Amino acid sequence: SCKPTDSSDEVDHRHCDEGGDSVDNERYQILIGRLIYLSHTRPDIAYAVGIVSQFMHDPRTLHLEAVYRILRYLKSAPGKGIMFSQYGMEILTEAYTDADWAGSKVGRRSTSRYCTFGWQSSYLEKQKQTVMSRYSAKAEYRAMAQGVCEFIWLKRLLNDLGITHESSIRLFCDNKAAVNIVHNPVQHNKTKNIKIDRFFIIEKLDQNVICTPFVKSKDQLADVLRKALDSTAFHPLVCKLGMRDIHAPT
Repeated sequence: SCKPTDSSDEVDHRHCDEGGDSVDNERYQILIGRLIYLSHTRPDIAYAVGIVSQFMHDPRTLHLEAVYRILRYLKSAPGKGIMFSQYGMEILTEAYTDADWAGSKVGRRSTSRYCTFGWQSSYLEKQKQTVMSRYSAKAEYRAMAQGVCEFIWLKRLLNDLGITHESSIRLFCDNKAAVNIVHNPVQHNKTKNIKIDRFFIIEKLDQNVICTPFVKSKDQLADVLRKALDSTAFHPLVCKLGMRDIHAPT
């Protein structure tokens, strides 16, 4: 038995390699494997599972405690998951991108996160950036470019399935500097090393494939995939992800 908790990870809690004594490697890997499988339909645990899965080669007591916290969170709402309505939403109308600037404890590389929700579907992904970003705006901009590539691929996949969508995708970003780079026609020295990404996004804007409105951080859905949040910020975003608890009173 375990005591339920209201979030899958502790806020401002850093998992490190020196987390106490070693634990049973095989048992830890089995738990992580099951949690990874579950996270496909439980995006609310995707961030926490992504963190603890980095230590499968040499898990310590601190990492196992973090896994137990995820299990405690799951116990608090075992019937929660993505709810697919028979009416659904429009296809690929909104997408969210974000990046944790220099978030990797090894190499200090940033990780891009992006998600989109539409008609009977949801898509969530994260990807470590291949190059270093000296500024947070550059990391966010690269996340936007990677997100656009994924969303275009998803749109083509839907077209192959006979599901067409002609209107532009609203690509939300909560970094004003990154959004300003998109709409500023002047090439600055600080944006030289993201020039290809910049021209790529501008091309998709001109083709009306995307538009890039700013979104406040409290409404940034990709934050669920990027960092641990307290319950007051976590639960409203989880609800906006389209997740519902089938056992909750109506």
